[in-house]
Amino acid sequence: MTRHNAGFLLVDRLAKFHGIDLPAAGPAGRIVWAGGTVDAVPVVLAKPLSYMNRSGPPLRRLADELQIPVEAVMVVHDDVDLVFGRIKIKKKGGDGGHRGVMSLIDAFGRDDFVRLRIGVGRPPCGLTAVEHVLSRFTADEAPIFDAVLEKAREAVRTIVCEGVSTAMNRFNGNEGQINPVNS
Repeated sequence: MTRHNAGFLLVDRLAKFHGIDLPAAGPAGRIVWAGGTVDAVPVVLAKPLSYMNRSGPPLRRLADELQIPVEAVMVVHDDVDLVFGRIKIKKKGGDGGHRGVMSLIDAFGRDDFVRLRIGVGRPPCGLTAVEHVLSRFTADEAPIFDAVLEKAREAVRTIVCEGVSTAMNRFNGNEGQINPVNS
């Protein structure tokens, strides 16, 4: 339940909402995955069990095994450079300093996979970025983050069913922002 697990929390929500039986655990350094559908469109949900900064190789092995091209891969991850309460979709691009994304680019040798970034915000004064992303959401932040996950779930459905461009147009503006309480 930390900020750094925002991507896994979204994958868990997707699995539950769409009735996909995603295993809770698997061998260390490997990957847990399950196939299912999102509004009748076949999908594979996966969570690498390696360290985050080494998540590329297990995902690449799975994509190769299932013959999923890199451009059909969508990665969901936390982002400290994105304000808390916002999501943002990108078609491709650099790693933005995110070591998990860097590992994926290295493993695939390409950067043209879709990213759904979940904003966890910059660390408050006195905390390092590592301390911030490894911290739990506060009591005030938890309901906002729950709404963010729901918005991100809708964004994934839009990407899968209507395409990345439609999703970017819909969620990269005000639709991708959950307004924090008292803001």
